[in-house]
Amino acid sequence: MDFTSNASWCWVGVAVLAVLVEIITPSFGWIFATLAALCSALAALVGAPLALQVMLFAVVLLVSLVLLRPRMVHKLGAPGVPTRTAALVGKVGEVSVAIDPVGGGGRVNVDGEDWAARSASSLAQGTRVRVTGADGIALQVEPVGPTA
Repeated sequence: MDFTSNASWCWVGVAVLAVLVEIITPSFGWIFATLAALCSALAALVGAPLALQVMLFAVVLLVSLVLLRPRMVHKLGAPGVPTRTAALVGKVGEVSVAIDPVGGGGRVNVDGEDWAARSASSLAQGTRVRVTGADGIALQVEPVGPTA
């Protein structure tokens, strides 16, 4: 084996190591080191000098971190599948256990499911309510008129 193939395998090793670090850590940046290492491995395979391989690694890593990472983070940060509670916003239910805004506690039945609930006002058992939001698994509700 000559230097070119050894260098290629070294870069592939760096790429594999970077993939493993990406999988283990939640940083979302090591994947770009993988990309840069694979580019350098290709450069080594075609016989580029080591200095050029290292420079290529640095440039690809820097450019991908500056240009690709922000776009990918933005795309990945986009709203995904709504939570179970988010799907209930706007639905009407009924208070099954009186809601006390001071002491906390209270439950509502929405779409046949029992949920912890909170409200800005006291609501008696049997009151019809509309889900206005959610805080974790507790629904935020407000009373609705008899026509809702």
